[in-house]
Amino acid sequence: VVVSPGQRAGVFAVMAGMALWINIRATLMGDKMVTYWPQSSFLGLFSLGDGSCIASRGTLAMEGKWLWDLKDWIDRRWMWNYDKGLPDMPEATNVVGAGVAVAKAAGGGALDLLRHATMRCGGCGAKVGATTLSQAMARVDAPKQPGETAEAKVVVGIGDDAAVVELQAEGENAGALAAVQTIDFFRSFIGDPYMFGRIAAVHALSDCEAMGAIPQTVLALVQVPFAAEEKQEEDIVQLMSGAASALREAGCALVGGHTCEARELGLGFSVNGRLPGGADQALTKADLKPGHVLILTKPLGTGTLFAADMRAKARGPWIAEALKSMGMLNRRSSDILRAHGASACTDVTGFGLVGHLLEMCKASGVRVAIDLDAIPIYDGALECIEMGIASSLQPANTRLRRAVQNHDEVCGSPAYPLLYDPQTAGGLLAAVPKGDFADACVKALRATGAAPRATIIGEVIGLGPAPRG
Repeated sequence: VVVSPGQRAGVFAVMAGMALWINIRATLMGDKMVTYWPQSSFLGLFSLGDGSCIASRGTLAMEGKWLWDLKDWIDRRWMWNYDKGLPDMPEATNVVGAGVAVAKAAGGGALDLLRHATMRCGGCGAKVGATTLSQAMARVDAPKQPGETAEAKVVVGIGDDAAVVELQAEGENAGALAAVQTIDFFRSFIGDPYMFGRIAAVHALSDCEAMGAIPQTVLALVQVPFAAEEKQEEDIVQLMSGAASALREAGCALVGGHTCEARELGLGFSVNGRLPGGADQALTKADLKPGHVLILTKPLGTGTLFAADMRAKARGPWIAEALKSMGMLNRRSSDILRAHGASACTDVTGFGLVGHLLEMCKASGVRVAIDLDAIPIYDGALECIEMGIASSLQPANTRLRRAVQNHDEVCGSPAYPLLYDPQTAGGLLAAVPKGDFADACVKALRATGAAPRATIIGEVIGLGPAPRG
């Protein structure tokens, strides 16, 4: 764009933007381009800092407080166009691509699902639903114990946060050693590879920490988008530098890994740790006790917040607060919970609070009562729910509502959908003896900074048949 000599203003670039966009599309599609004639002058509005403003256009100029009101309106209108003024993305009406043939062949509602779920969440919102996973694994005859020559025994296997394996040591120090193994992987949900790397590491380490174990080593699985070698190298540097910051804080070593190319950035870790005191010291999901209260160490809402962020509907401070919390390890929280008599623990991740709590209830044969008003929620999460924005995993999680005895009574609460919101790098959910122990535990979690928003959210109300789910 060529403008008159001496004319320098962003308005020339802004006004040329539409013509540029049209002509780029026309060039790619082989259509006719449009001619653009830039304006010869522009209106300049300059704030004087005292509530008044100077306006100039060409050789004319004037000053007045009403001009400040005009400038303020123009600026706010401009920013509105990039926030609430953006149009909602329409539902896809004609799905194209290789996925269509597969969906048609699958029959049923597969094509409809593909048509209405074109935007899929990353992070732990990318997990397969709990019902689908459990039904699939029920059809697989997987070995539950290693062979006789392995000199190892699986003490805690599929169904808990991590596997606990007793290894038989040899020689002078012969005896059983309790090893903990777990794995996590997901696609990126933010544009910052460093922060994504840290959160992915925090998330993977959390399963080990929820068991009360100490992470020792990890193997990494890195998935980088197709790109020039220099770009891939920089992505890996940023990604693994973020991960290394979390691993270093946890006292855990990176000992190897594997890389592959893909359409999206992704990262996962296989974590190995040890259980001080042996396998019987593991904090599993299966020991909820009547009379114990439930403590949640981090707020809920990451699923809806980052689904909103994908649509440019989330505010910066909401995302910044969530990322700060998601980047915090659960190690100190685990230590404090154990020190205050925790009997059972899990981390709240992709299946949401209800999903993970249901796993604990089934494993323990108990029922629990939750105080919906007590549950900590990230800033902005309720606003995102009110906008009708939810993670793509939310519908699968919501199927577990049949486990909630009074669903019909509480489903109208604004916070209720967040019970099914999939969490990435979520907090710990633990059962602690009611009374002074629980109060002291929450106080310690907050005072040490391990979990500034830790809260008692309910209690185990008694033994009974496992809830449906």
